[in-house]
Amino acid sequence: MHESAVAESLIRILAEEAARHGAARITRVRLQVGALAGVEPRTLSACFELFAEGTAAEGARLDFETIPVLGRCRACGAETELRRRGFACPACGADGLELSGGRGLTVAAIDIQPRQGVQP
Repeated sequence: MHESAVAESLIRILAEEAARHGAARITRVRLQVGALAGVEPRTLSACFELFAEGTAAEGARLDFETIPVLGRCRACGAETELRRRGFACPACGADGLELSGGRGLTVAAIDIQPRQGVQP
């Protein structure tokens, strides 16, 4: 279960950002997760909840945005978002799409509650 390693890294990133911005609490974290990243949002949320205990991120909400896999046809050059397992070009039917994107996990935004008297 690599979600626990992801959650641990995420907590480390959030702790650094909370300290850098003088956050009393982190209220929400928005993640962009690639369709091929192999991350299960419910499992990551459960791991995040455990790792966040006692940190500025305790109780923070995780929001997930799925980033699609893109394909570019080697035959005709058409680009498309892949929504199913078949990797044939929807424009010309050729096999052999070059895949891009959809593999990463990015912290897109962090919502914080600043400490009293500290500007975020």
